[in-house]
Amino acid sequence: MAAKKKQLEPEDDDIMTLREVAKYLGLHIMTVYKLTREGRVPAANIGGQWRFKRDVLDAWLETQMNQHSN
Repeated sequence: MAAKKKQLEPEDDDIMTLREVAKYLGLHIMTVYKLTREGRVPAANIGGQWRFKRDVLDAWLETQMNQHSN
C-alpha cells in the first residue's frame, strides 16, 4: 500500500535545487549557478542554498523565449 502525502507538503517538483534546474534546462550546473548569482535566473538563497520554484522558472523561461523571438 502506497503512503499518502501530507496535504501541507509541497509536491516534490514544486521547489527545485540548483542541480535539478541545470538538468531541467539542459545546462551545466556551474552555468546555472553563475546566472543565478548574477540575478539573471529567478531564485531564492535559503540557508546558503539556491532554491527555484518550477512555475516561476517556467514563466521566466517563457519570457526569455518571447524576448529573443521578436
